[in-house]
Amino acid sequence: MSATTVEAGTSLPTWELPITPTLVVSTAIATRDFQDVHHDRDLAQGHGSKDIFLNILTTTGLVQRYVGEWARETLGPDFRIHSCALRLGAPAYPYDTLSFSGTVTDATDGVLSVDVLGAVSLGNHVNATLKVTAS
Repeated sequence: MSATTVEAGTSLPTWELPITPTLVVSTAIATRDFQDVHHDRDLAQGHGSKDIFLNILTTTGLVQRYVGEWARETLGPDFRIHSCALRLGAPAYPYDTLSFSGTVTDATDGVLSVDVLGAVSLGNHVNATLKVTAS
């Protein structure tokens, strides 16, 4: 299948990711984000948060992984994510589940626009739009 055969309205399969304290802390450190709200529960609560929470770099990586795995299966290994615009919403805390869903909203000239929603129990954690092509 190629990007030109994918149609607007195509849904991506849902992906559910359990959020663990280890995921939150390890991905914050891996992205060199040493902000205390991502690894110290007491300090996060002192800043008014319920708990530690995912950082934006981790969320961006997870969104791109979600779309990338779909693109690899749908378009083959030679695909490219050209852009990823996103907006954060509700925090993603440990012991919750981050559920991703997506839809191809446009498929013009081999460029796919994919809208992604990542939701947690508190509401929408991330809304994103990605542009994807097959190389």
